[in-house]
Amino acid sequence: MTLLGFLLLVNVVTLLVFRADKAAAAARARRVPERRLLALAAIGGTPAAYAARRAWHHKTRKQPFTARLHGIAALQALLLAATLVRAG
Repeated sequence: MTLLGFLLLVNVVTLLVFRADKAAAAARARRVPERRLLALAAIGGTPAAYAARRAWHHKTRKQPFTARLHGIAALQALLLAATLVRAG
């Protein structure tokens, strides 16, 4: 599987898991652990995590979660920038 294919798959899964967690929250059912949501973001699902938060207003007021997601995104941006600098 190519890197692009992997990232596409991770982002689709991330969207589905965030949506399932939002539905579980509305139904007061068992939730997806925040650790799992953040792990999906960390392995490449950050764009989908942000899209899901915006689309479904999910996890938008949870400060520890938000700070951790922003931290993951910042780290990924730094890693991407470092990779591009080394390649260029």
